[in-house]
Amino acid sequence: MLSTTEMVISISIALILGGALAYLFWKQRKEAKVLLAQHEKAKTAPPPTQPLQLQAYERLILLVDRIALTNVISRTPGAGLTARDMQVLLTQTIRTEFEYNVTQQIYVSHESWEAVRNLKDQNIMIINQIASFLPAEATGQDLSRSILEMLMQSPKASLHNVVADVLSYEAKKLMS
Repeated sequence: MLSTTEMVISISIALILGGALAYLFWKQRKEAKVLLAQHEKAKTAPPPTQPLQLQAYERLILLVDRIALTNVISRTPGAGLTARDMQVLLTQTIRTEFEYNVTQQIYVSHESWEAVRNLKDQNIMIINQIASFLPAEATGQDLSRSILEMLMQSPKASLHNVVADVLSYEAKKLMS
């Protein structure tokens, strides 16, 4: 039989082991709750790239507006320029705007970027085609007027509203 001292020691060891196990179990449950809360928070938080993507869509919508032919023409002083000089200036302005925003393509869908690139190419093509039909002595104002007249006669010739709608749709889809 065990002596009283041995029994007290055995009970003390059992209590210490039981207490230690209870403490470890409590600590493990507490850590699991923290991890679960972090996981739930991560599910509801926006992905870390979402703000960058939204910013890219915003910049591309601004780009689309800036390279719309009516806006490029209104920002470009054409007084005293030949049609050829105006053609170069308009196409250079569009290319510069586009190149300034080229890095945004990494944040948007391939389709969105292609739509923006196609708009740029289409606007440059329209400028070059209209300029090719003007007489050699035409002025920059003649070119601007011819482009604006073409856009008024055929409003669907410009893709800028369609591209802006595509970008806006994708940005809204990203936010929901």
